[in-house]
Amino acid sequence: MKKLFLLVSALALATACAAPETPAPSANANVSSSPAAVAMTEAGAMANEKAIWDSIKAKDYAAFENMLAAEQLEVTGESVNDKAQSSAMVKDFEPTEVVYSDWKFMSIDPTAYVITYKVDMKGKYKGKDFPPMSGRASSAWVNQGGKWLAIYHQETPVKPATAAPATAKKTPAATAAASPAAPAPVPATGSDPSANEKIVWDLFKAKNYDGFASLLDPGFIEVEPDMVVDKAAAVEGVQTFDASKAALSDWKSTTLNSKTALTTYVVKITGMPGDGERHATIWAERNGKWVAVFHQGGTPVTKPSAVAPAAAASPSPKTAATPAAAKSPATAKSPAAAKSPAAAKTP
Repeated sequence: MKKLFLLVSALALATACAAPETPAPSANANVSSSPAAVAMTEAGAMANEKAIWDSIKAKDYAAFENMLAAEQLEVTGESVNDKAQSSAMVKDFEPTEVVYSDWKFMSIDPTAYVITYKVDMKGKYKGKDFPPMSGRASSAWVNQGGKWLAIYHQETPVKPATAAPATAKKTPAATAAASPAAPAPVPATGSDPSANEKIVWDLFKAKNYDGFASLLDPGFIEVEPDMVVDKAAAVEGVQTFDASKAALSDWKSTTLNSKTALTTYVVKITGMPGDGERHATIWAERNGKWVAVFHQGGTPVTKPSAVAPAAAASPSPKTAATPAAAKSPATAKSPAAAKSPAAAKTP
């Protein structure tokens, strides 16, 4: 299933990159050699994502590759692929039926956006049928030279939604106890998304949840295996796990534009099954301050395999071989973590 998961990721990336929609130039386009970009609409973003999937179905790999930005990153269970790797991998995937649902769109600025959705599919991988799969897919697109291109894609196996853990009530004694010392000031964030993400995890370890909340955009979106949540739910969710022994590694980042950047990394926490999870966060400058606008976690880290594992191991052909069923303790630890234990793409 590891190969299948990689395959689906490439597929969604392909979809995200197919014939991207570019807003029509204004009547005054001739006045300037660099007309102002027009922000993407939700309908246009959905059309771009579906176009990528259509290019894969049609085996039009040239069209698929032309819809990817040179700096593109695709996050899969086995690895984080660049444009060349994604373009090569997608050729093993043959989707025959693709159904989309639960779309959510965010315009980051006039030249960048992110879209996330649930995808159910059937098809073949390396000539062999794979069982029906379901995944939460997300893609980020950027406008470069007037053309919309996919620059990021990630898929996470779908897990059943679970009830939020009960919140313990304070006892009279606890209320009467002396109030804790004021938390340390939150370090300033900047244009380095990896450095920003490390600040977030330090806040988790210090249980400074107000500080964490201050680093999230009001429209923040987090994608987890069991749900997609907003800022309030994300802040509440990170309070349900212990991040004190979290280890972060395998950092990779890419720039969407001068005021937007993405970082991806592996989270490993004591007690978490397998080799950890892959997470990704998009940071953007807002009024002089860099804040997180999007996060996706819960993509199980898997080891490359020469042969695609048997079905049910993962919901998407590109999903790792690790089953998506049990919630891992690390998932809730991601900066965008929702109420679910898991810690998130659009064209």
